[in-house]
Amino acid sequence: QVQLVESGGGLVQPGGSLRLSCKASGFTSDYYAIGWFRQAPGKEREGVSCISRSDGSTYYADSVKGRFTISRDNAKNTVYLQMNSLKPEDTAVYYCATQRFRSINSLCGSRYLTHWGQGTQVTVSS
Repeated sequence: QVQLVESGGGLVQPGGSLRLSCKASGFTSDYYAIGWFRQAPGKEREGVSCISRSDGSTYYADSVKGRFTISRDNAKNTVYLQMNSLKPEDTAVYYCATQRFRSINSLCGSRYLTHWGQGTQVTVSS
């Protein structure tokens, strides 16, 4: 059974940085990608960034391109999201998620996936 545990959220001022971590367990080779999603109050959940577990190819939402970087450490079964130049509109609960047989584009384009972490709050405010 796949389990995902996020950490690293918190309160940061606009322009600041945070790094989120997602520790995964229970993966098989059927899980092609893993990604970060976020949901702000009153808004739908959206895919922020996804990464291939095999070749490290990545996907980014337009709203975070150039500011966020996703990376993975396969030896530690951990995926990171480095968030720089944070804006108040980045405030949300951030989740990592995955599903079998999903490519990075398919994963990040879906709001309904089989495996989710518990989420970590990111608040960008002065």
